[in-house]
Amino acid sequence: MSKETIWKEPLVYTPSLISCCDLCNVEQSVRTLENAGIEMLHIDILDGHFSPSMPLGLDTVRQLRDRTGLFFDCHLMVTEQDYFVDELLDLGADQIVFHAETQPHIDGMLNRIHAAGIKAGVALKPATPLSTLEYVLEKCDTVLLMLINPGYASSKGESQVAYGERKVRELREMIDRRGLRTKIEIDGRISTDNVRTFGKDVDLYVIGSTCVKKNSLAADFEKMNALRREILGGTSA
Repeated sequence: MSKETIWKEPLVYTPSLISCCDLCNVEQSVRTLENAGIEMLHIDILDGHFSPSMPLGLDTVRQLRDRTGLFFDCHLMVTEQDYFVDELLDLGADQIVFHAETQPHIDGMLNRIHAAGIKAGVALKPATPLSTLEYVLEKCDTVLLMLINPGYASSKGESQVAYGERKVRELREMIDRRGLRTKIEIDGRISTDNVRTFGKDVDLYVIGSTCVKKNSLAADFEKMNALRREILGGTSA
């Protein structure tokens, strides 16, 4: 399946590289995902400042780009974005989603990424209101809604925010009311219950350890793909 074809598919899983892959055997894990029918890979880029962890380096992403044709769905969780955007454009990202909270020129950054010929989107932390998107939604290929606070996935006390579903529903209404094709992506301990709850109302699901385990990726994604087929009524693989 081509990258443009996967972009047009409903209800797509985009496994988190950090959460799903063995970082000591990244290429092997990616091959397992490919064999499981995965076409898109979610790549979190963290700077240790905006988000209090930094598990993945750009050099790893650059080397991986040369070894797989997966769609690279890159999520920037950084304070200073310009350097990272330049690097991701250079290494061949297919989409860059950046956080509104650390970008003083949201419209300008969307223009900059689009000018490079790739998809661009805006990410919002849980408490950031949808009104932030009021004048740029038409320019967003994707809006990524964080359902937990960025960088705290490993914290046992951190769970999906209680208002997450309301925020997703309101964004769906906002997009549909304007007749846009902007995709909704959700991230943060995404579960099979989330997939069942939102179905096709969410376009991209960032899949991590809540749904699949590193030592059983193939079997776990077989179950995830069966759930997708069930929701889509058997109309899509």
